[in-house]
Amino acid sequence: MDSNDQLQKIERYVYQLFSDDSTGHDYFHMKRVARMTREISLSEAADEFICEAAAWLHDVGDKKLFANTNKAIDEMNQFLKSIQLTEIQIEKIHQAIQDVSFSKGNIPKTLEGKIVQDADRLDAIGAIGIARTFAYGGANKQLIYHDEMKDHTSIQHFHDKLLKLKGLMHTPTAIRMAKERHVFLENYLQQFLNEW
Repeated sequence: MDSNDQLQKIERYVYQLFSDDSTGHDYFHMKRVARMTREISLSEAADEFICEAAAWLHDVGDKKLFANTNKAIDEMNQFLKSIQLTEIQIEKIHQAIQDVSFSKGNIPKTLEGKIVQDADRLDAIGAIGIARTFAYGGANKQLIYHDEMKDHTSIQHFHDKLLKLKGLMHTPTAIRMAKERHVFLENYLQQFLNEW
């Protein structure tokens, strides 16, 4: 089985897992992250296959999305073996995705991990990032905003995370891509507060 066939099977696997997600961590999020990862990996001379595979799979086992994270990861490993990935490839994918999460506060150890983290963070800012913020907030019964109780609102998430992401990019390609999206975030937030 060649790498293109394997990536198509990974995409279908991810579709089955995330097609009905309403928190902004759906199949289309994975697809955008995979596309951006592929683009960044070409510019940064990284392992394109590991980058793209890890991008598709980066949210498998996330505690926000899976009740049993260990089971989800075990099932993913079995799936990857079934499509003839080697133990080394599976290990590299795990290395690339283990530190992607913003909440962990870790910097990935591999270039491929840094690229996946950059692409995931790029999808959290800009117009789509804003839409995803409110989708996640609504799915988790979070207020949009509150004059007196700012914690745990979707707008507070801009300050807690989104506005910090531009400064946390690793690769020159992602740094360039983040600038425009960051400006959009700032403009949106100002407009929101003006209207509020």
